[in-house]
Amino acid sequence: MHTRQSEFERIRTVLAEADGDEPLSAREIVQLLEDHDIEIDSPHRVATVLGRHAEAGEVEVIRSQPYRYRVQTSDASG
Repeated sequence: MHTRQSEFERIRTVLAEADGDEPLSAREIVQLLEDHDIEIDSPHRVATVLGRHAEAGEVEVIRSQPYRYRVQTSDASG
């Protein structure tokens, strides 16, 4: 059976593999995705996907210039 990961899951997986603790800009995330041969339309698309998940608490948005994102990459709570 074929299972397709959502854009958010692909982003989260790549960020978990990168094992960085620092928040990243959408442009930096796009570069990481490209380094892993994952194509996504643009930094704007990354920001849109992550912004939607921020509403659910899965992403921290740091409102600096440019905005930076920290994605929860583990299921551990606490």
